Amino acid sequence: MKRSLELAEKLIRQSYLEKNEYIELLSAYKDEKIVICLGQEAGRLREKYYGNKVYMRGLIEFTNFCKNNCYYCGIRRDNKNASRYRLTKEEILDCCKNGYELGFRTFVLQGGEDPYCTDDKIVEIVKKIRSAYPDCAITLSIGEKTKESYRLYKEAGADRYLLRHETANEDHYCYLHPEQMSLANRKQCLQNLKDLGYQTGAGFMVGAPGQTLECLAEDLVFLKELNPEMVGIGPFIPHHDTKFADEPAGSVELTLFLLSVLRIILPKCLLPATTALGTADPRGREKGLLAGANVVMPNLSPVKDRKKYELYDNKICTGDEAAECRVCLKNRVKSVGFELVEDRGDVAL
Repeated sequence: MKRSLELAEKLIRQSYLEKNEYIELLSAYKDEKIVICLGQEAGRLREKYYGNKVYMRGLIEFTNFCKNNCYYCGIRRDNKNASRYRLTKEEILDCCKNGYELGFRTFVLQGGEDPYCTDDKIVEIVKKIRSAYPDCAITLSIGEKTKESYRLYKEAGADRYLLRHETANEDHYCYLHPEQMSLANRKQCLQNLKDLGYQTGAGFMVGAPGQTLECLAEDLVFLKELNPEMVGIGPFIPHHDTKFADEPAGSVELTLFLLSVLRIILPKCLLPATTALGTADPRGREKGLLAGANVVMPNLSPVKDRKKYELYDNKICTGDEAAECRVCLKNRVKSVGFELVEDRGDVAL
């Protein structure tokens, strides 16, 4: 325990550790003294750069068609039980209108890698949102594309891009994905996004099948090098129509521990208290904020389609109207001493 506490203090002093040191530190994630030590520093850093503000991102899940077959995902290509849908351009714009009226100033367009959604279609939608809401940030989360495609989206008005790297360990990546997908390409996409000037988001699942503390240590080393503006992590939650259906869910405790570590490694980054965290624990998002997170991502998608965007089982908030989600989250955020703000919520300079 003494050694783990020394490593926690070292992390606080220099904001990074070596891979083997991370493994040692992560093995102590249940140690109350270390949890408190890291949690207090994470809170201090969040307060320093963001005060008590928590930023809202309006999530619009506009297609659940996907050409990929990631083994853990409920909307993977070969899941014949998935009920597929695509929102029309008009439906997407209606989601934005509703969100804007509710105070949202960031819209996140998220979907599977849907071949129907060509660059021209994405560019057209981004341009229309940019024109209608010039004071809002537009975030895309639509997977691996060419650098040229990313450039076109940026020129159309996109500000941010979320692309979880899922795991920085090559063997683990192969365990979770079919051979047509590669970690090298995933990492190259993230670098391309950074090079093009996007506020870039990476991230990973905690407790994914086959994951070890060594994998997580490699994630932390990779994220420090990449230096993304956003990092999204949440506990792995199995989906019943995947090969990992019977695997145990990831640990909420370890996820919270990692949120604190990430806040210390990347003090200015935007860290969501994710829906997966709220699914795994009824107060997961509140605990996430207390551990160092400062973003929440309520759903603006039409209620009729929300249950169909089922990446994992038992996802929360699929039946609530956006206005209900907004009020609920405001109260949840307030209950742990933070303020939900109507702001683009750009990364601290």
